[in-house]
This record gives sequence, C-alpha cells and structure tokens, in this order.
Amino acid sequence: MIPTMPDQPDAEFAAKVIAVIAKSQRIPVETVTLDSTFEELKIDSLDGINIVFALENEFGIAIPDEGVQNLRSVRETVEGVAKLVREKDNPA
Repeated sequence: MIPTMPDQPDAEFAAKVIAVIAKSQRIPVETVTLDSTFEELKIDSLDGINIVFALENEFGIAIPDEGVQNLRSVRETVEGVAKLVREKDNPA
C-alpha cells in the first residue's frame, strides 16, 4: 500500500511514475524528467492511452477520460496520479 502523501508528491513517488512512463514507452528512464512534456518525449495520444493503462495498473487507480485529455507533461501526470492515489487512500 502506498503511504498517504502530502499535497505535493515526493521525489520517490515521482520517480515511480516516471519509471512507468519510460517503461511503457520503451525509452530510457534517464531521458524523462518532471519538466519533460509529452511532445518532447514524442508521446502521442495513443501512447498516452498506453501510459494511462500502465499507471492505472501500477497504482490501482482509475484515471477519468477528461483527466487523460489534460495530461501534457510528466509533472501534470505525477500530480494527477498523486491526487487520485490520495483520494483512493482517503475516501470522502
């Protein structure tokens, strides 16, 4: 189980999300940073769907379709996944 996180995801959590993105895209993890955009990484919408499935499986979350359309960068992805994990761990 993932520990409850503060509002900002920590470096370890970010690294885990980055590793999932890199693995799903078959790109070296060291080429992916928090400041990378999907455009810079040559990630298109189909790749984005594969990333979403990988993240959902890794973290046990469901990423809503409207959330997927707004993901443009690694930082946005890390923050969005962190928010969903927090909500899953602390249901209202």
